[in-house]
Amino acid sequence: MASFTIRVVLHDADWEEYAELHQYMEEKGFSRTITSKSGVTYALPDAEYNFAGDEKLEDVLILAKAAAAKTKRRHSILVTESKGRTWSNLSPQV
Repeated sequence: MASFTIRVVLHDADWEEYAELHQYMEEKGFSRTITSKSGVTYALPDAEYNFAGDEKLEDVLILAKAAAAKTKRRHSILVTESKGRTWSNLSPQV
């Protein structure tokens, strides 16, 4: 199973539109959290998402584009497939 980090920017959007994006991304299987090897779940920075699955890189982009398009805002998306991730100072998910 592959892991991906996805960044979505909605141009000229407000927080309400980002809240809609979060819902649309969740419906497509994206999460706004990441879990450490020790099992602690952390919140990702704003507009970043996690995806784990057997999909190819291009397929993850297609899913993210479909979710972002529902906001009707011009958007930019970056999808990165991970072979390992590390982080600092993320907030534990409550």
